[in-house]
Amino acid sequence: MRANCSSSSACAANSSEEELPVGLEAHGNLELVFTVVSAVMMGLLMFSLGCSVEFQKLWAHIRRPWGIAVGLLCQFGLMPLTAYLLAISFSLKPVQAIAVLVMGCCPGGTISNIFTFWVEGDMDLSITMTTCSTVAALGMMPLCLYVYTLSWNLEQNLTIPYQNIGITLVCLTIPVAFGIYVNYRWPKQSKIILKIGAIVGGVLLLVVAVAGVVLAKGSWNSDITLLTISFIFPLIGHVTGFLLALLTHQSWQRCRTISLETGAQNIQMCVTMLQLSFTTKQLVQMLSFPLAYGLFQLLDGFLIVAAYKMYKRRLKSDHRKKDTGCAEGCHEKKSASLKETSAFLEANEEVALTPGPSVLMDLHTALEPSGHISSCT
Repeated sequence: MRANCSSSSACAANSSEEELPVGLEAHGNLELVFTVVSAVMMGLLMFSLGCSVEFQKLWAHIRRPWGIAVGLLCQFGLMPLTAYLLAISFSLKPVQAIAVLVMGCCPGGTISNIFTFWVEGDMDLSITMTTCSTVAALGMMPLCLYVYTLSWNLEQNLTIPYQNIGITLVCLTIPVAFGIYVNYRWPKQSKIILKIGAIVGGVLLLVVAVAGVVLAKGSWNSDITLLTISFIFPLIGHVTGFLLALLTHQSWQRCRTISLETGAQNIQMCVTMLQLSFTTKQLVQMLSFPLAYGLFQLLDGFLIVAAYKMYKRRLKSDHRKKDTGCAEGCHEKKSASLKETSAFLEANEEVALTPGPSVLMDLHTALEPSGHISSCT
């Protein structure tokens, strides 16, 4: 099996004589406008997220790339292996199995950067991982596809979308670089840009999800098996990524980041590769998987963010209750100590008008504040 086609005529799917199915047909100006607007919004979003990146921390990740190494191991080790095992376990058809495997071999998507920001993850690591996985995909995608399809004896050639990978790198690195510069020169203004970018990111995700379903409605396939795999695949990625980061003694912040980076794949790259490599009839059976995966990874991301926000809110509530309980306990202890002191003074007034040395020592001891009172105050 070859990982790439030497020319456009080598692949049947690249022939211009075939027409795409209804869901894949160009919807004229609507699809063009949607593509352009999405690209511009994504560039602005990455610029705003770049405003949260500090160059010193970014350089620290590059100098000591332990977090990046764990992320790449998850991206090109765990995900392709999981895709292969899912395809074997569910006994998928060859074209469907390839769709699942291609998705597993794709690099991380920029959607993970948005969710990482919302769960207060390591943004420097997140953006570095997305960039490094996209660069590594130039060699790792064909290698993983070659290794895992050796036993399948496929006649269909696979075309690696190198142009798409290059465009992704440009759209990722340039806006982020500008964001880092703005954060360095104008840190106060960068915080405002970051807040606006978080709102724009949420709107962008919803728009892309709805528009993607509408523009590709004809390519949906009601295969329950593929829908099941598209539901559990990103979940497995999130869980295994988190566990591997935990086993390698990464911080909790990095564990959240690596988990989101592992489960979130580049859907557009997967769709482009399938369109370049397969015929029209085969695409009808395949394209429902990346579309469903994209929707489920959005849903999983929102659920993870919601769970994290609830956890943070509960943690703050527990701290508030603890502080209130400590204040009330300290007040009660102070009141009890004052009552004991006043009672001691009344008793000593009845003993003698001129107290002896022992009485003075007792009086001095009673008037001293206790240790637990001073610790509370």
